[in-house]
Amino acid sequence: MPTQHCRSRDPWSRFARHILPRPRDCFESRQRGHASLEWHDHDQDQGAIFRSALTVCGHSSRGDMDRRTMLIGAGAAFVTAGSGMIGWHAAAGSMADYDRYAARLRGSLAPPDLQAIVRYATLAASGHNTQPWRFRLDREAIEIRPDFGRRTPVVDPDDHHLYVSLGCAAANLALAAAATGRSGELSIAADGRAVRYDYASGVPRWDALFDAIPKRQCTRAEYDGRAVPAADLAEIERAVATPGVSLALITDRARMNRVRDLVLAGNEDQMRDPAFMRELVQWIRFNPRSAMATGDGLFSAASGNPVLPSGLGRFAFDRLFNVGQENRKYARQIDSSAGIAIFFGERADPGHWIRIGQACQRFALAATHLGLKIAFINQPVEVNRLRADLAAVVGETRRPDLVMRFGYGPALPLSPRRPAASVMQP
Repeated sequence: MPTQHCRSRDPWSRFARHILPRPRDCFESRQRGHASLEWHDHDQDQGAIFRSALTVCGHSSRGDMDRRTMLIGAGAAFVTAGSGMIGWHAAAGSMADYDRYAARLRGSLAPPDLQAIVRYATLAASGHNTQPWRFRLDREAIEIRPDFGRRTPVVDPDDHHLYVSLGCAAANLALAAAATGRSGELSIAADGRAVRYDYASGVPRWDALFDAIPKRQCTRAEYDGRAVPAADLAEIERAVATPGVSLALITDRARMNRVRDLVLAGNEDQMRDPAFMRELVQWIRFNPRSAMATGDGLFSAASGNPVLPSGLGRFAFDRLFNVGQENRKYARQIDSSAGIAIFFGERADPGHWIRIGQACQRFALAATHLGLKIAFINQPVEVNRLRADLAAVVGETRRPDLVMRFGYGPALPLSPRRPAASVMQP
């Protein structure tokens, strides 16, 4: 799920403290006679600027460079090259602009037309935030079909996450349509490869989960460790109830530790796979400018990472992203969580994967309504050799479909979305 339905990698937890240069660093660079680099507002030139920065700082080989000196020097070169922070912002964009963009995407359903309903549907979770869906409008019906041009074949070779994403969007769609007086029923196509919402005009029907749609996010941060009241867990389970889907909730530390160890093992397998890493970086948006331009992908700030010009972000990703650091981060995050949810479908086919998505999205919305945060930790379902071990944690033999941690945590910037009009078909 969404392979990281919203799961983003966090290669720069310490990078942020060093890469944004201080004025004194820039001044000292000039005083020491460091070369001034001409700024080019093109991604392909940013990597060259960073490489030049390493030479400027007196490092000609990667083997003996000091990381902190490299980062500060590189940041200073970027600022010098771009005539100060103006150049940096020209490449990376503004978080203030991004926040306004994200707020518009999540504005009220006004006017309450079909495009607004589709807009709310697209606020659902999807693997790598690829948004692999198309909405076809029919007379008193909306159909959601897969957009195979947005597949992620390395992490999701059987399109499991893609179909789960359709189910997530369908759950949002049904809530938004009912809230505008278009109550109806969801049905899955006979071949299991599309979902349809048939509706009739009537009285608007409000649901607390509807209000949670624009607030829901995958919060890839440490939580505060507080336990969730049993009554709240029961309310979430009621909201999730979906034919063909089972939910296992884990709140005891012993089993959570077993899941944590499987997440770390899966993360290591994935990070040592060059194809996985190439696919992942294609979907990372390192700055507001890139996130707003594409309207998709894993926005670095949404997982607490620093905002960087795209070329510098890719350069840093290639050189500073390592298994040990990532696994320590995942361990801290899981250890800080109140619990873990594992979803199982009755069968492993697209129709049941869509149902898994519906249940998963309703779980996330119910948790949001109750003040909880969630994040996907899907490595043990994405790495085939770990699936049986994950299922065994809760006494299951079926293929596990999704893994999610939950708890009380901070709010982070929201993820980008494409315009509703771009995913609609007449």
